[in-house]
Amino acid sequence: MYSLYTAPGTAGLAVHWLLIELGQPHELHLLDLEAGDQRKPDYLALNPNGVVPTLLIDGQPVYESAALVLHLADAHPEAGLAPPPGSLARAAYYQWIVLCANGLLPAFRAWFHPNEVAGESCAEASREHARSRIEAAFARIDHHLAGQGPYLLGDTLSAADFLLTMLMRWSRNMPRPATDWPHLRALAERMKARPSFRTLYEREGLTEWR
Repeated sequence: MYSLYTAPGTAGLAVHWLLIELGQPHELHLLDLEAGDQRKPDYLALNPNGVVPTLLIDGQPVYESAALVLHLADAHPEAGLAPPPGSLARAAYYQWIVLCANGLLPAFRAWFHPNEVAGESCAEASREHARSRIEAAFARIDHHLAGQGPYLLGDTLSAADFLLTMLMRWSRNMPRPATDWPHLRALAERMKARPSFRTLYEREGLTEWR
C-alpha cells in the first residue's frame, strides 16, 4: 500500500500520475505549502528536507521525485514503463531521468526561487541563467525527439516521459514554454490525452495546461 504526500502541481505530480497510470491503490495527502505544512514536525519526521513528494512504501518514507519514478516503474514491471536492466535502452532511460533530475529540476528551482539560489542582488541574473539552461535543454530534447521519437525511448512509452511532461508543464508561463518546440508539443499532447492525466487533474484540482 502506498501513501503519497504531495502538493498540487509540484514535483510530486509525476509520482502521483504514475500511481494512477499503474492502477496502484494509494492514499493521497495534499499538503498546503503556503501554510507551511511541509515544515511541520509530523511531516519533517517523514522527510527531513521539508519538501514534497514523500511516498510511504509499506509504511516506510522514501523521497526525491526522480527516485520514486524509477522505483515505481521497476516495482510494477507489468506496465512496461522501464526497459530491462542491463539493456542499451535501460542506459538511455537512465540518461533521460538523470537529465531531468540533475539538469532541469535544479534549473526550474532557480527560475521559481532565484533569491534562494543567488540572493536578492543577483536574483534576476540567476533567473535568466536558469531560463537559458531550461531552453537549451528543451532544444536538445526536441532535436532528439525529431529523429528518435515520438517518446524519449522511440516508440516505447516509459516513466521518463511522465517526468519530462511534468517539467514541460512547469514551463507553461515562461517566456518560451516547452510547447514552443514542435516535437515537445506533440509529446505533451500525447501524454495529456492519457486517461490517467485527466484523473490526475481531477484529484489535484488542477485546471491550467490541459
